[in-house]
Amino acid sequence: MKRQLLVLKFGTASITKPSGEPDIEIINEIARQTAILHKKYRIIIVSSGAVGAGKHFVQNYEGTISQRKAAAAIGNPLLLKMYDQAFEKYGINVAQSLLERQHFANRQQFLQLKETYDELWKSNIIPIANENDVVSNRELKFSDNDELATLIAGGFGAQVLMLCTASGGLLNKDGQLVSRVKKVDEEILGMVSKSKTALGLGGMASKLTFTHLANKMGIKVIIFGMKLADGILNAISENAGTTFLPQDANLSAKNKWIASGAISVGSVTIDAGASKALLNRKSLLAVGISGFEGEFEAGELVEILDLNNQILAVGKAKISSQTLQENLKVQNLIFVHADDIVLI
Repeated sequence: MKRQLLVLKFGTASITKPSGEPDIEIINEIARQTAILHKKYRIIIVSSGAVGAGKHFVQNYEGTISQRKAAAAIGNPLLLKMYDQAFEKYGINVAQSLLERQHFANRQQFLQLKETYDELWKSNIIPIANENDVVSNRELKFSDNDELATLIAGGFGAQVLMLCTASGGLLNKDGQLVSRVKKVDEEILGMVSKSKTALGLGGMASKLTFTHLANKMGIKVIIFGMKLADGILNAISENAGTTFLPQDANLSAKNKWIASGAISVGSVTIDAGASKALLNRKSLLAVGISGFEGEFEAGELVEILDLNNQILAVGKAKISSQTLQENLKVQNLIFVHADDIVLI
């Protein structure tokens, strides 16, 4: 039987000093505690911090997009070297994995990625993933490794997703830690502000959004911190941080991949009739689409939104956005087959 899969995500603010440089003491602690869990789990680490590690080498750094890309290019090998040296003490090798959204939106690319990770795990190597900021087409200010960690956890079928944060967990409006959450609903979302740390691009609101998605895919999510001793070990034992309970989900590997693509390459908005058909497990026809955003090819994942701009489902498009544009009013043209739709 395969070991369970654990995805550990560390944001910029949780592993860096106030100056933005990676904190080697935190990285050493991550390695020490992860080495203990490595005996039980297959592990993927998703780590931010490359821009912080490299920005001091960029002249007249002001944080522009091109400067952030340059800083990431410098910082990625520096950050990986720190992880490599930290894990070496425990006889564990690490591998760098720079990912882009297309690796998840296209099924064949995703399966190739999964095969690569399987080879790494066979050799007891821990992949350290980060978004490929250097060539990413999206501006970095929209990038969020909470998204990436959720994509990985959902697509790879993880049992546990752990998100490290400076706050150490979800705090209520009185500043007290909420230790256990059955469901992310309006009451839970109302506990947090929309603010972000000065160093990071995400925040607690972002984490709750992706926690909700992961829980729907049957993944337990733990939001924790590294300020307390044995932060990772105590959190996975549910003695620290906030544990968000998974919902019952009997999804196939393919449908988990589809569901994890809720952060996708495009979106379509559908009318009320099409929404009803989807809820009755019918295919989505082009005639039921009132509009769409983004450019996508046949076989890529798209979000399916209702008229209130709420995500109803994720599906694998049978035709490209260009073909869709040319055939919006064509009767009986299937845009997403019922077998390739996962309700969210």
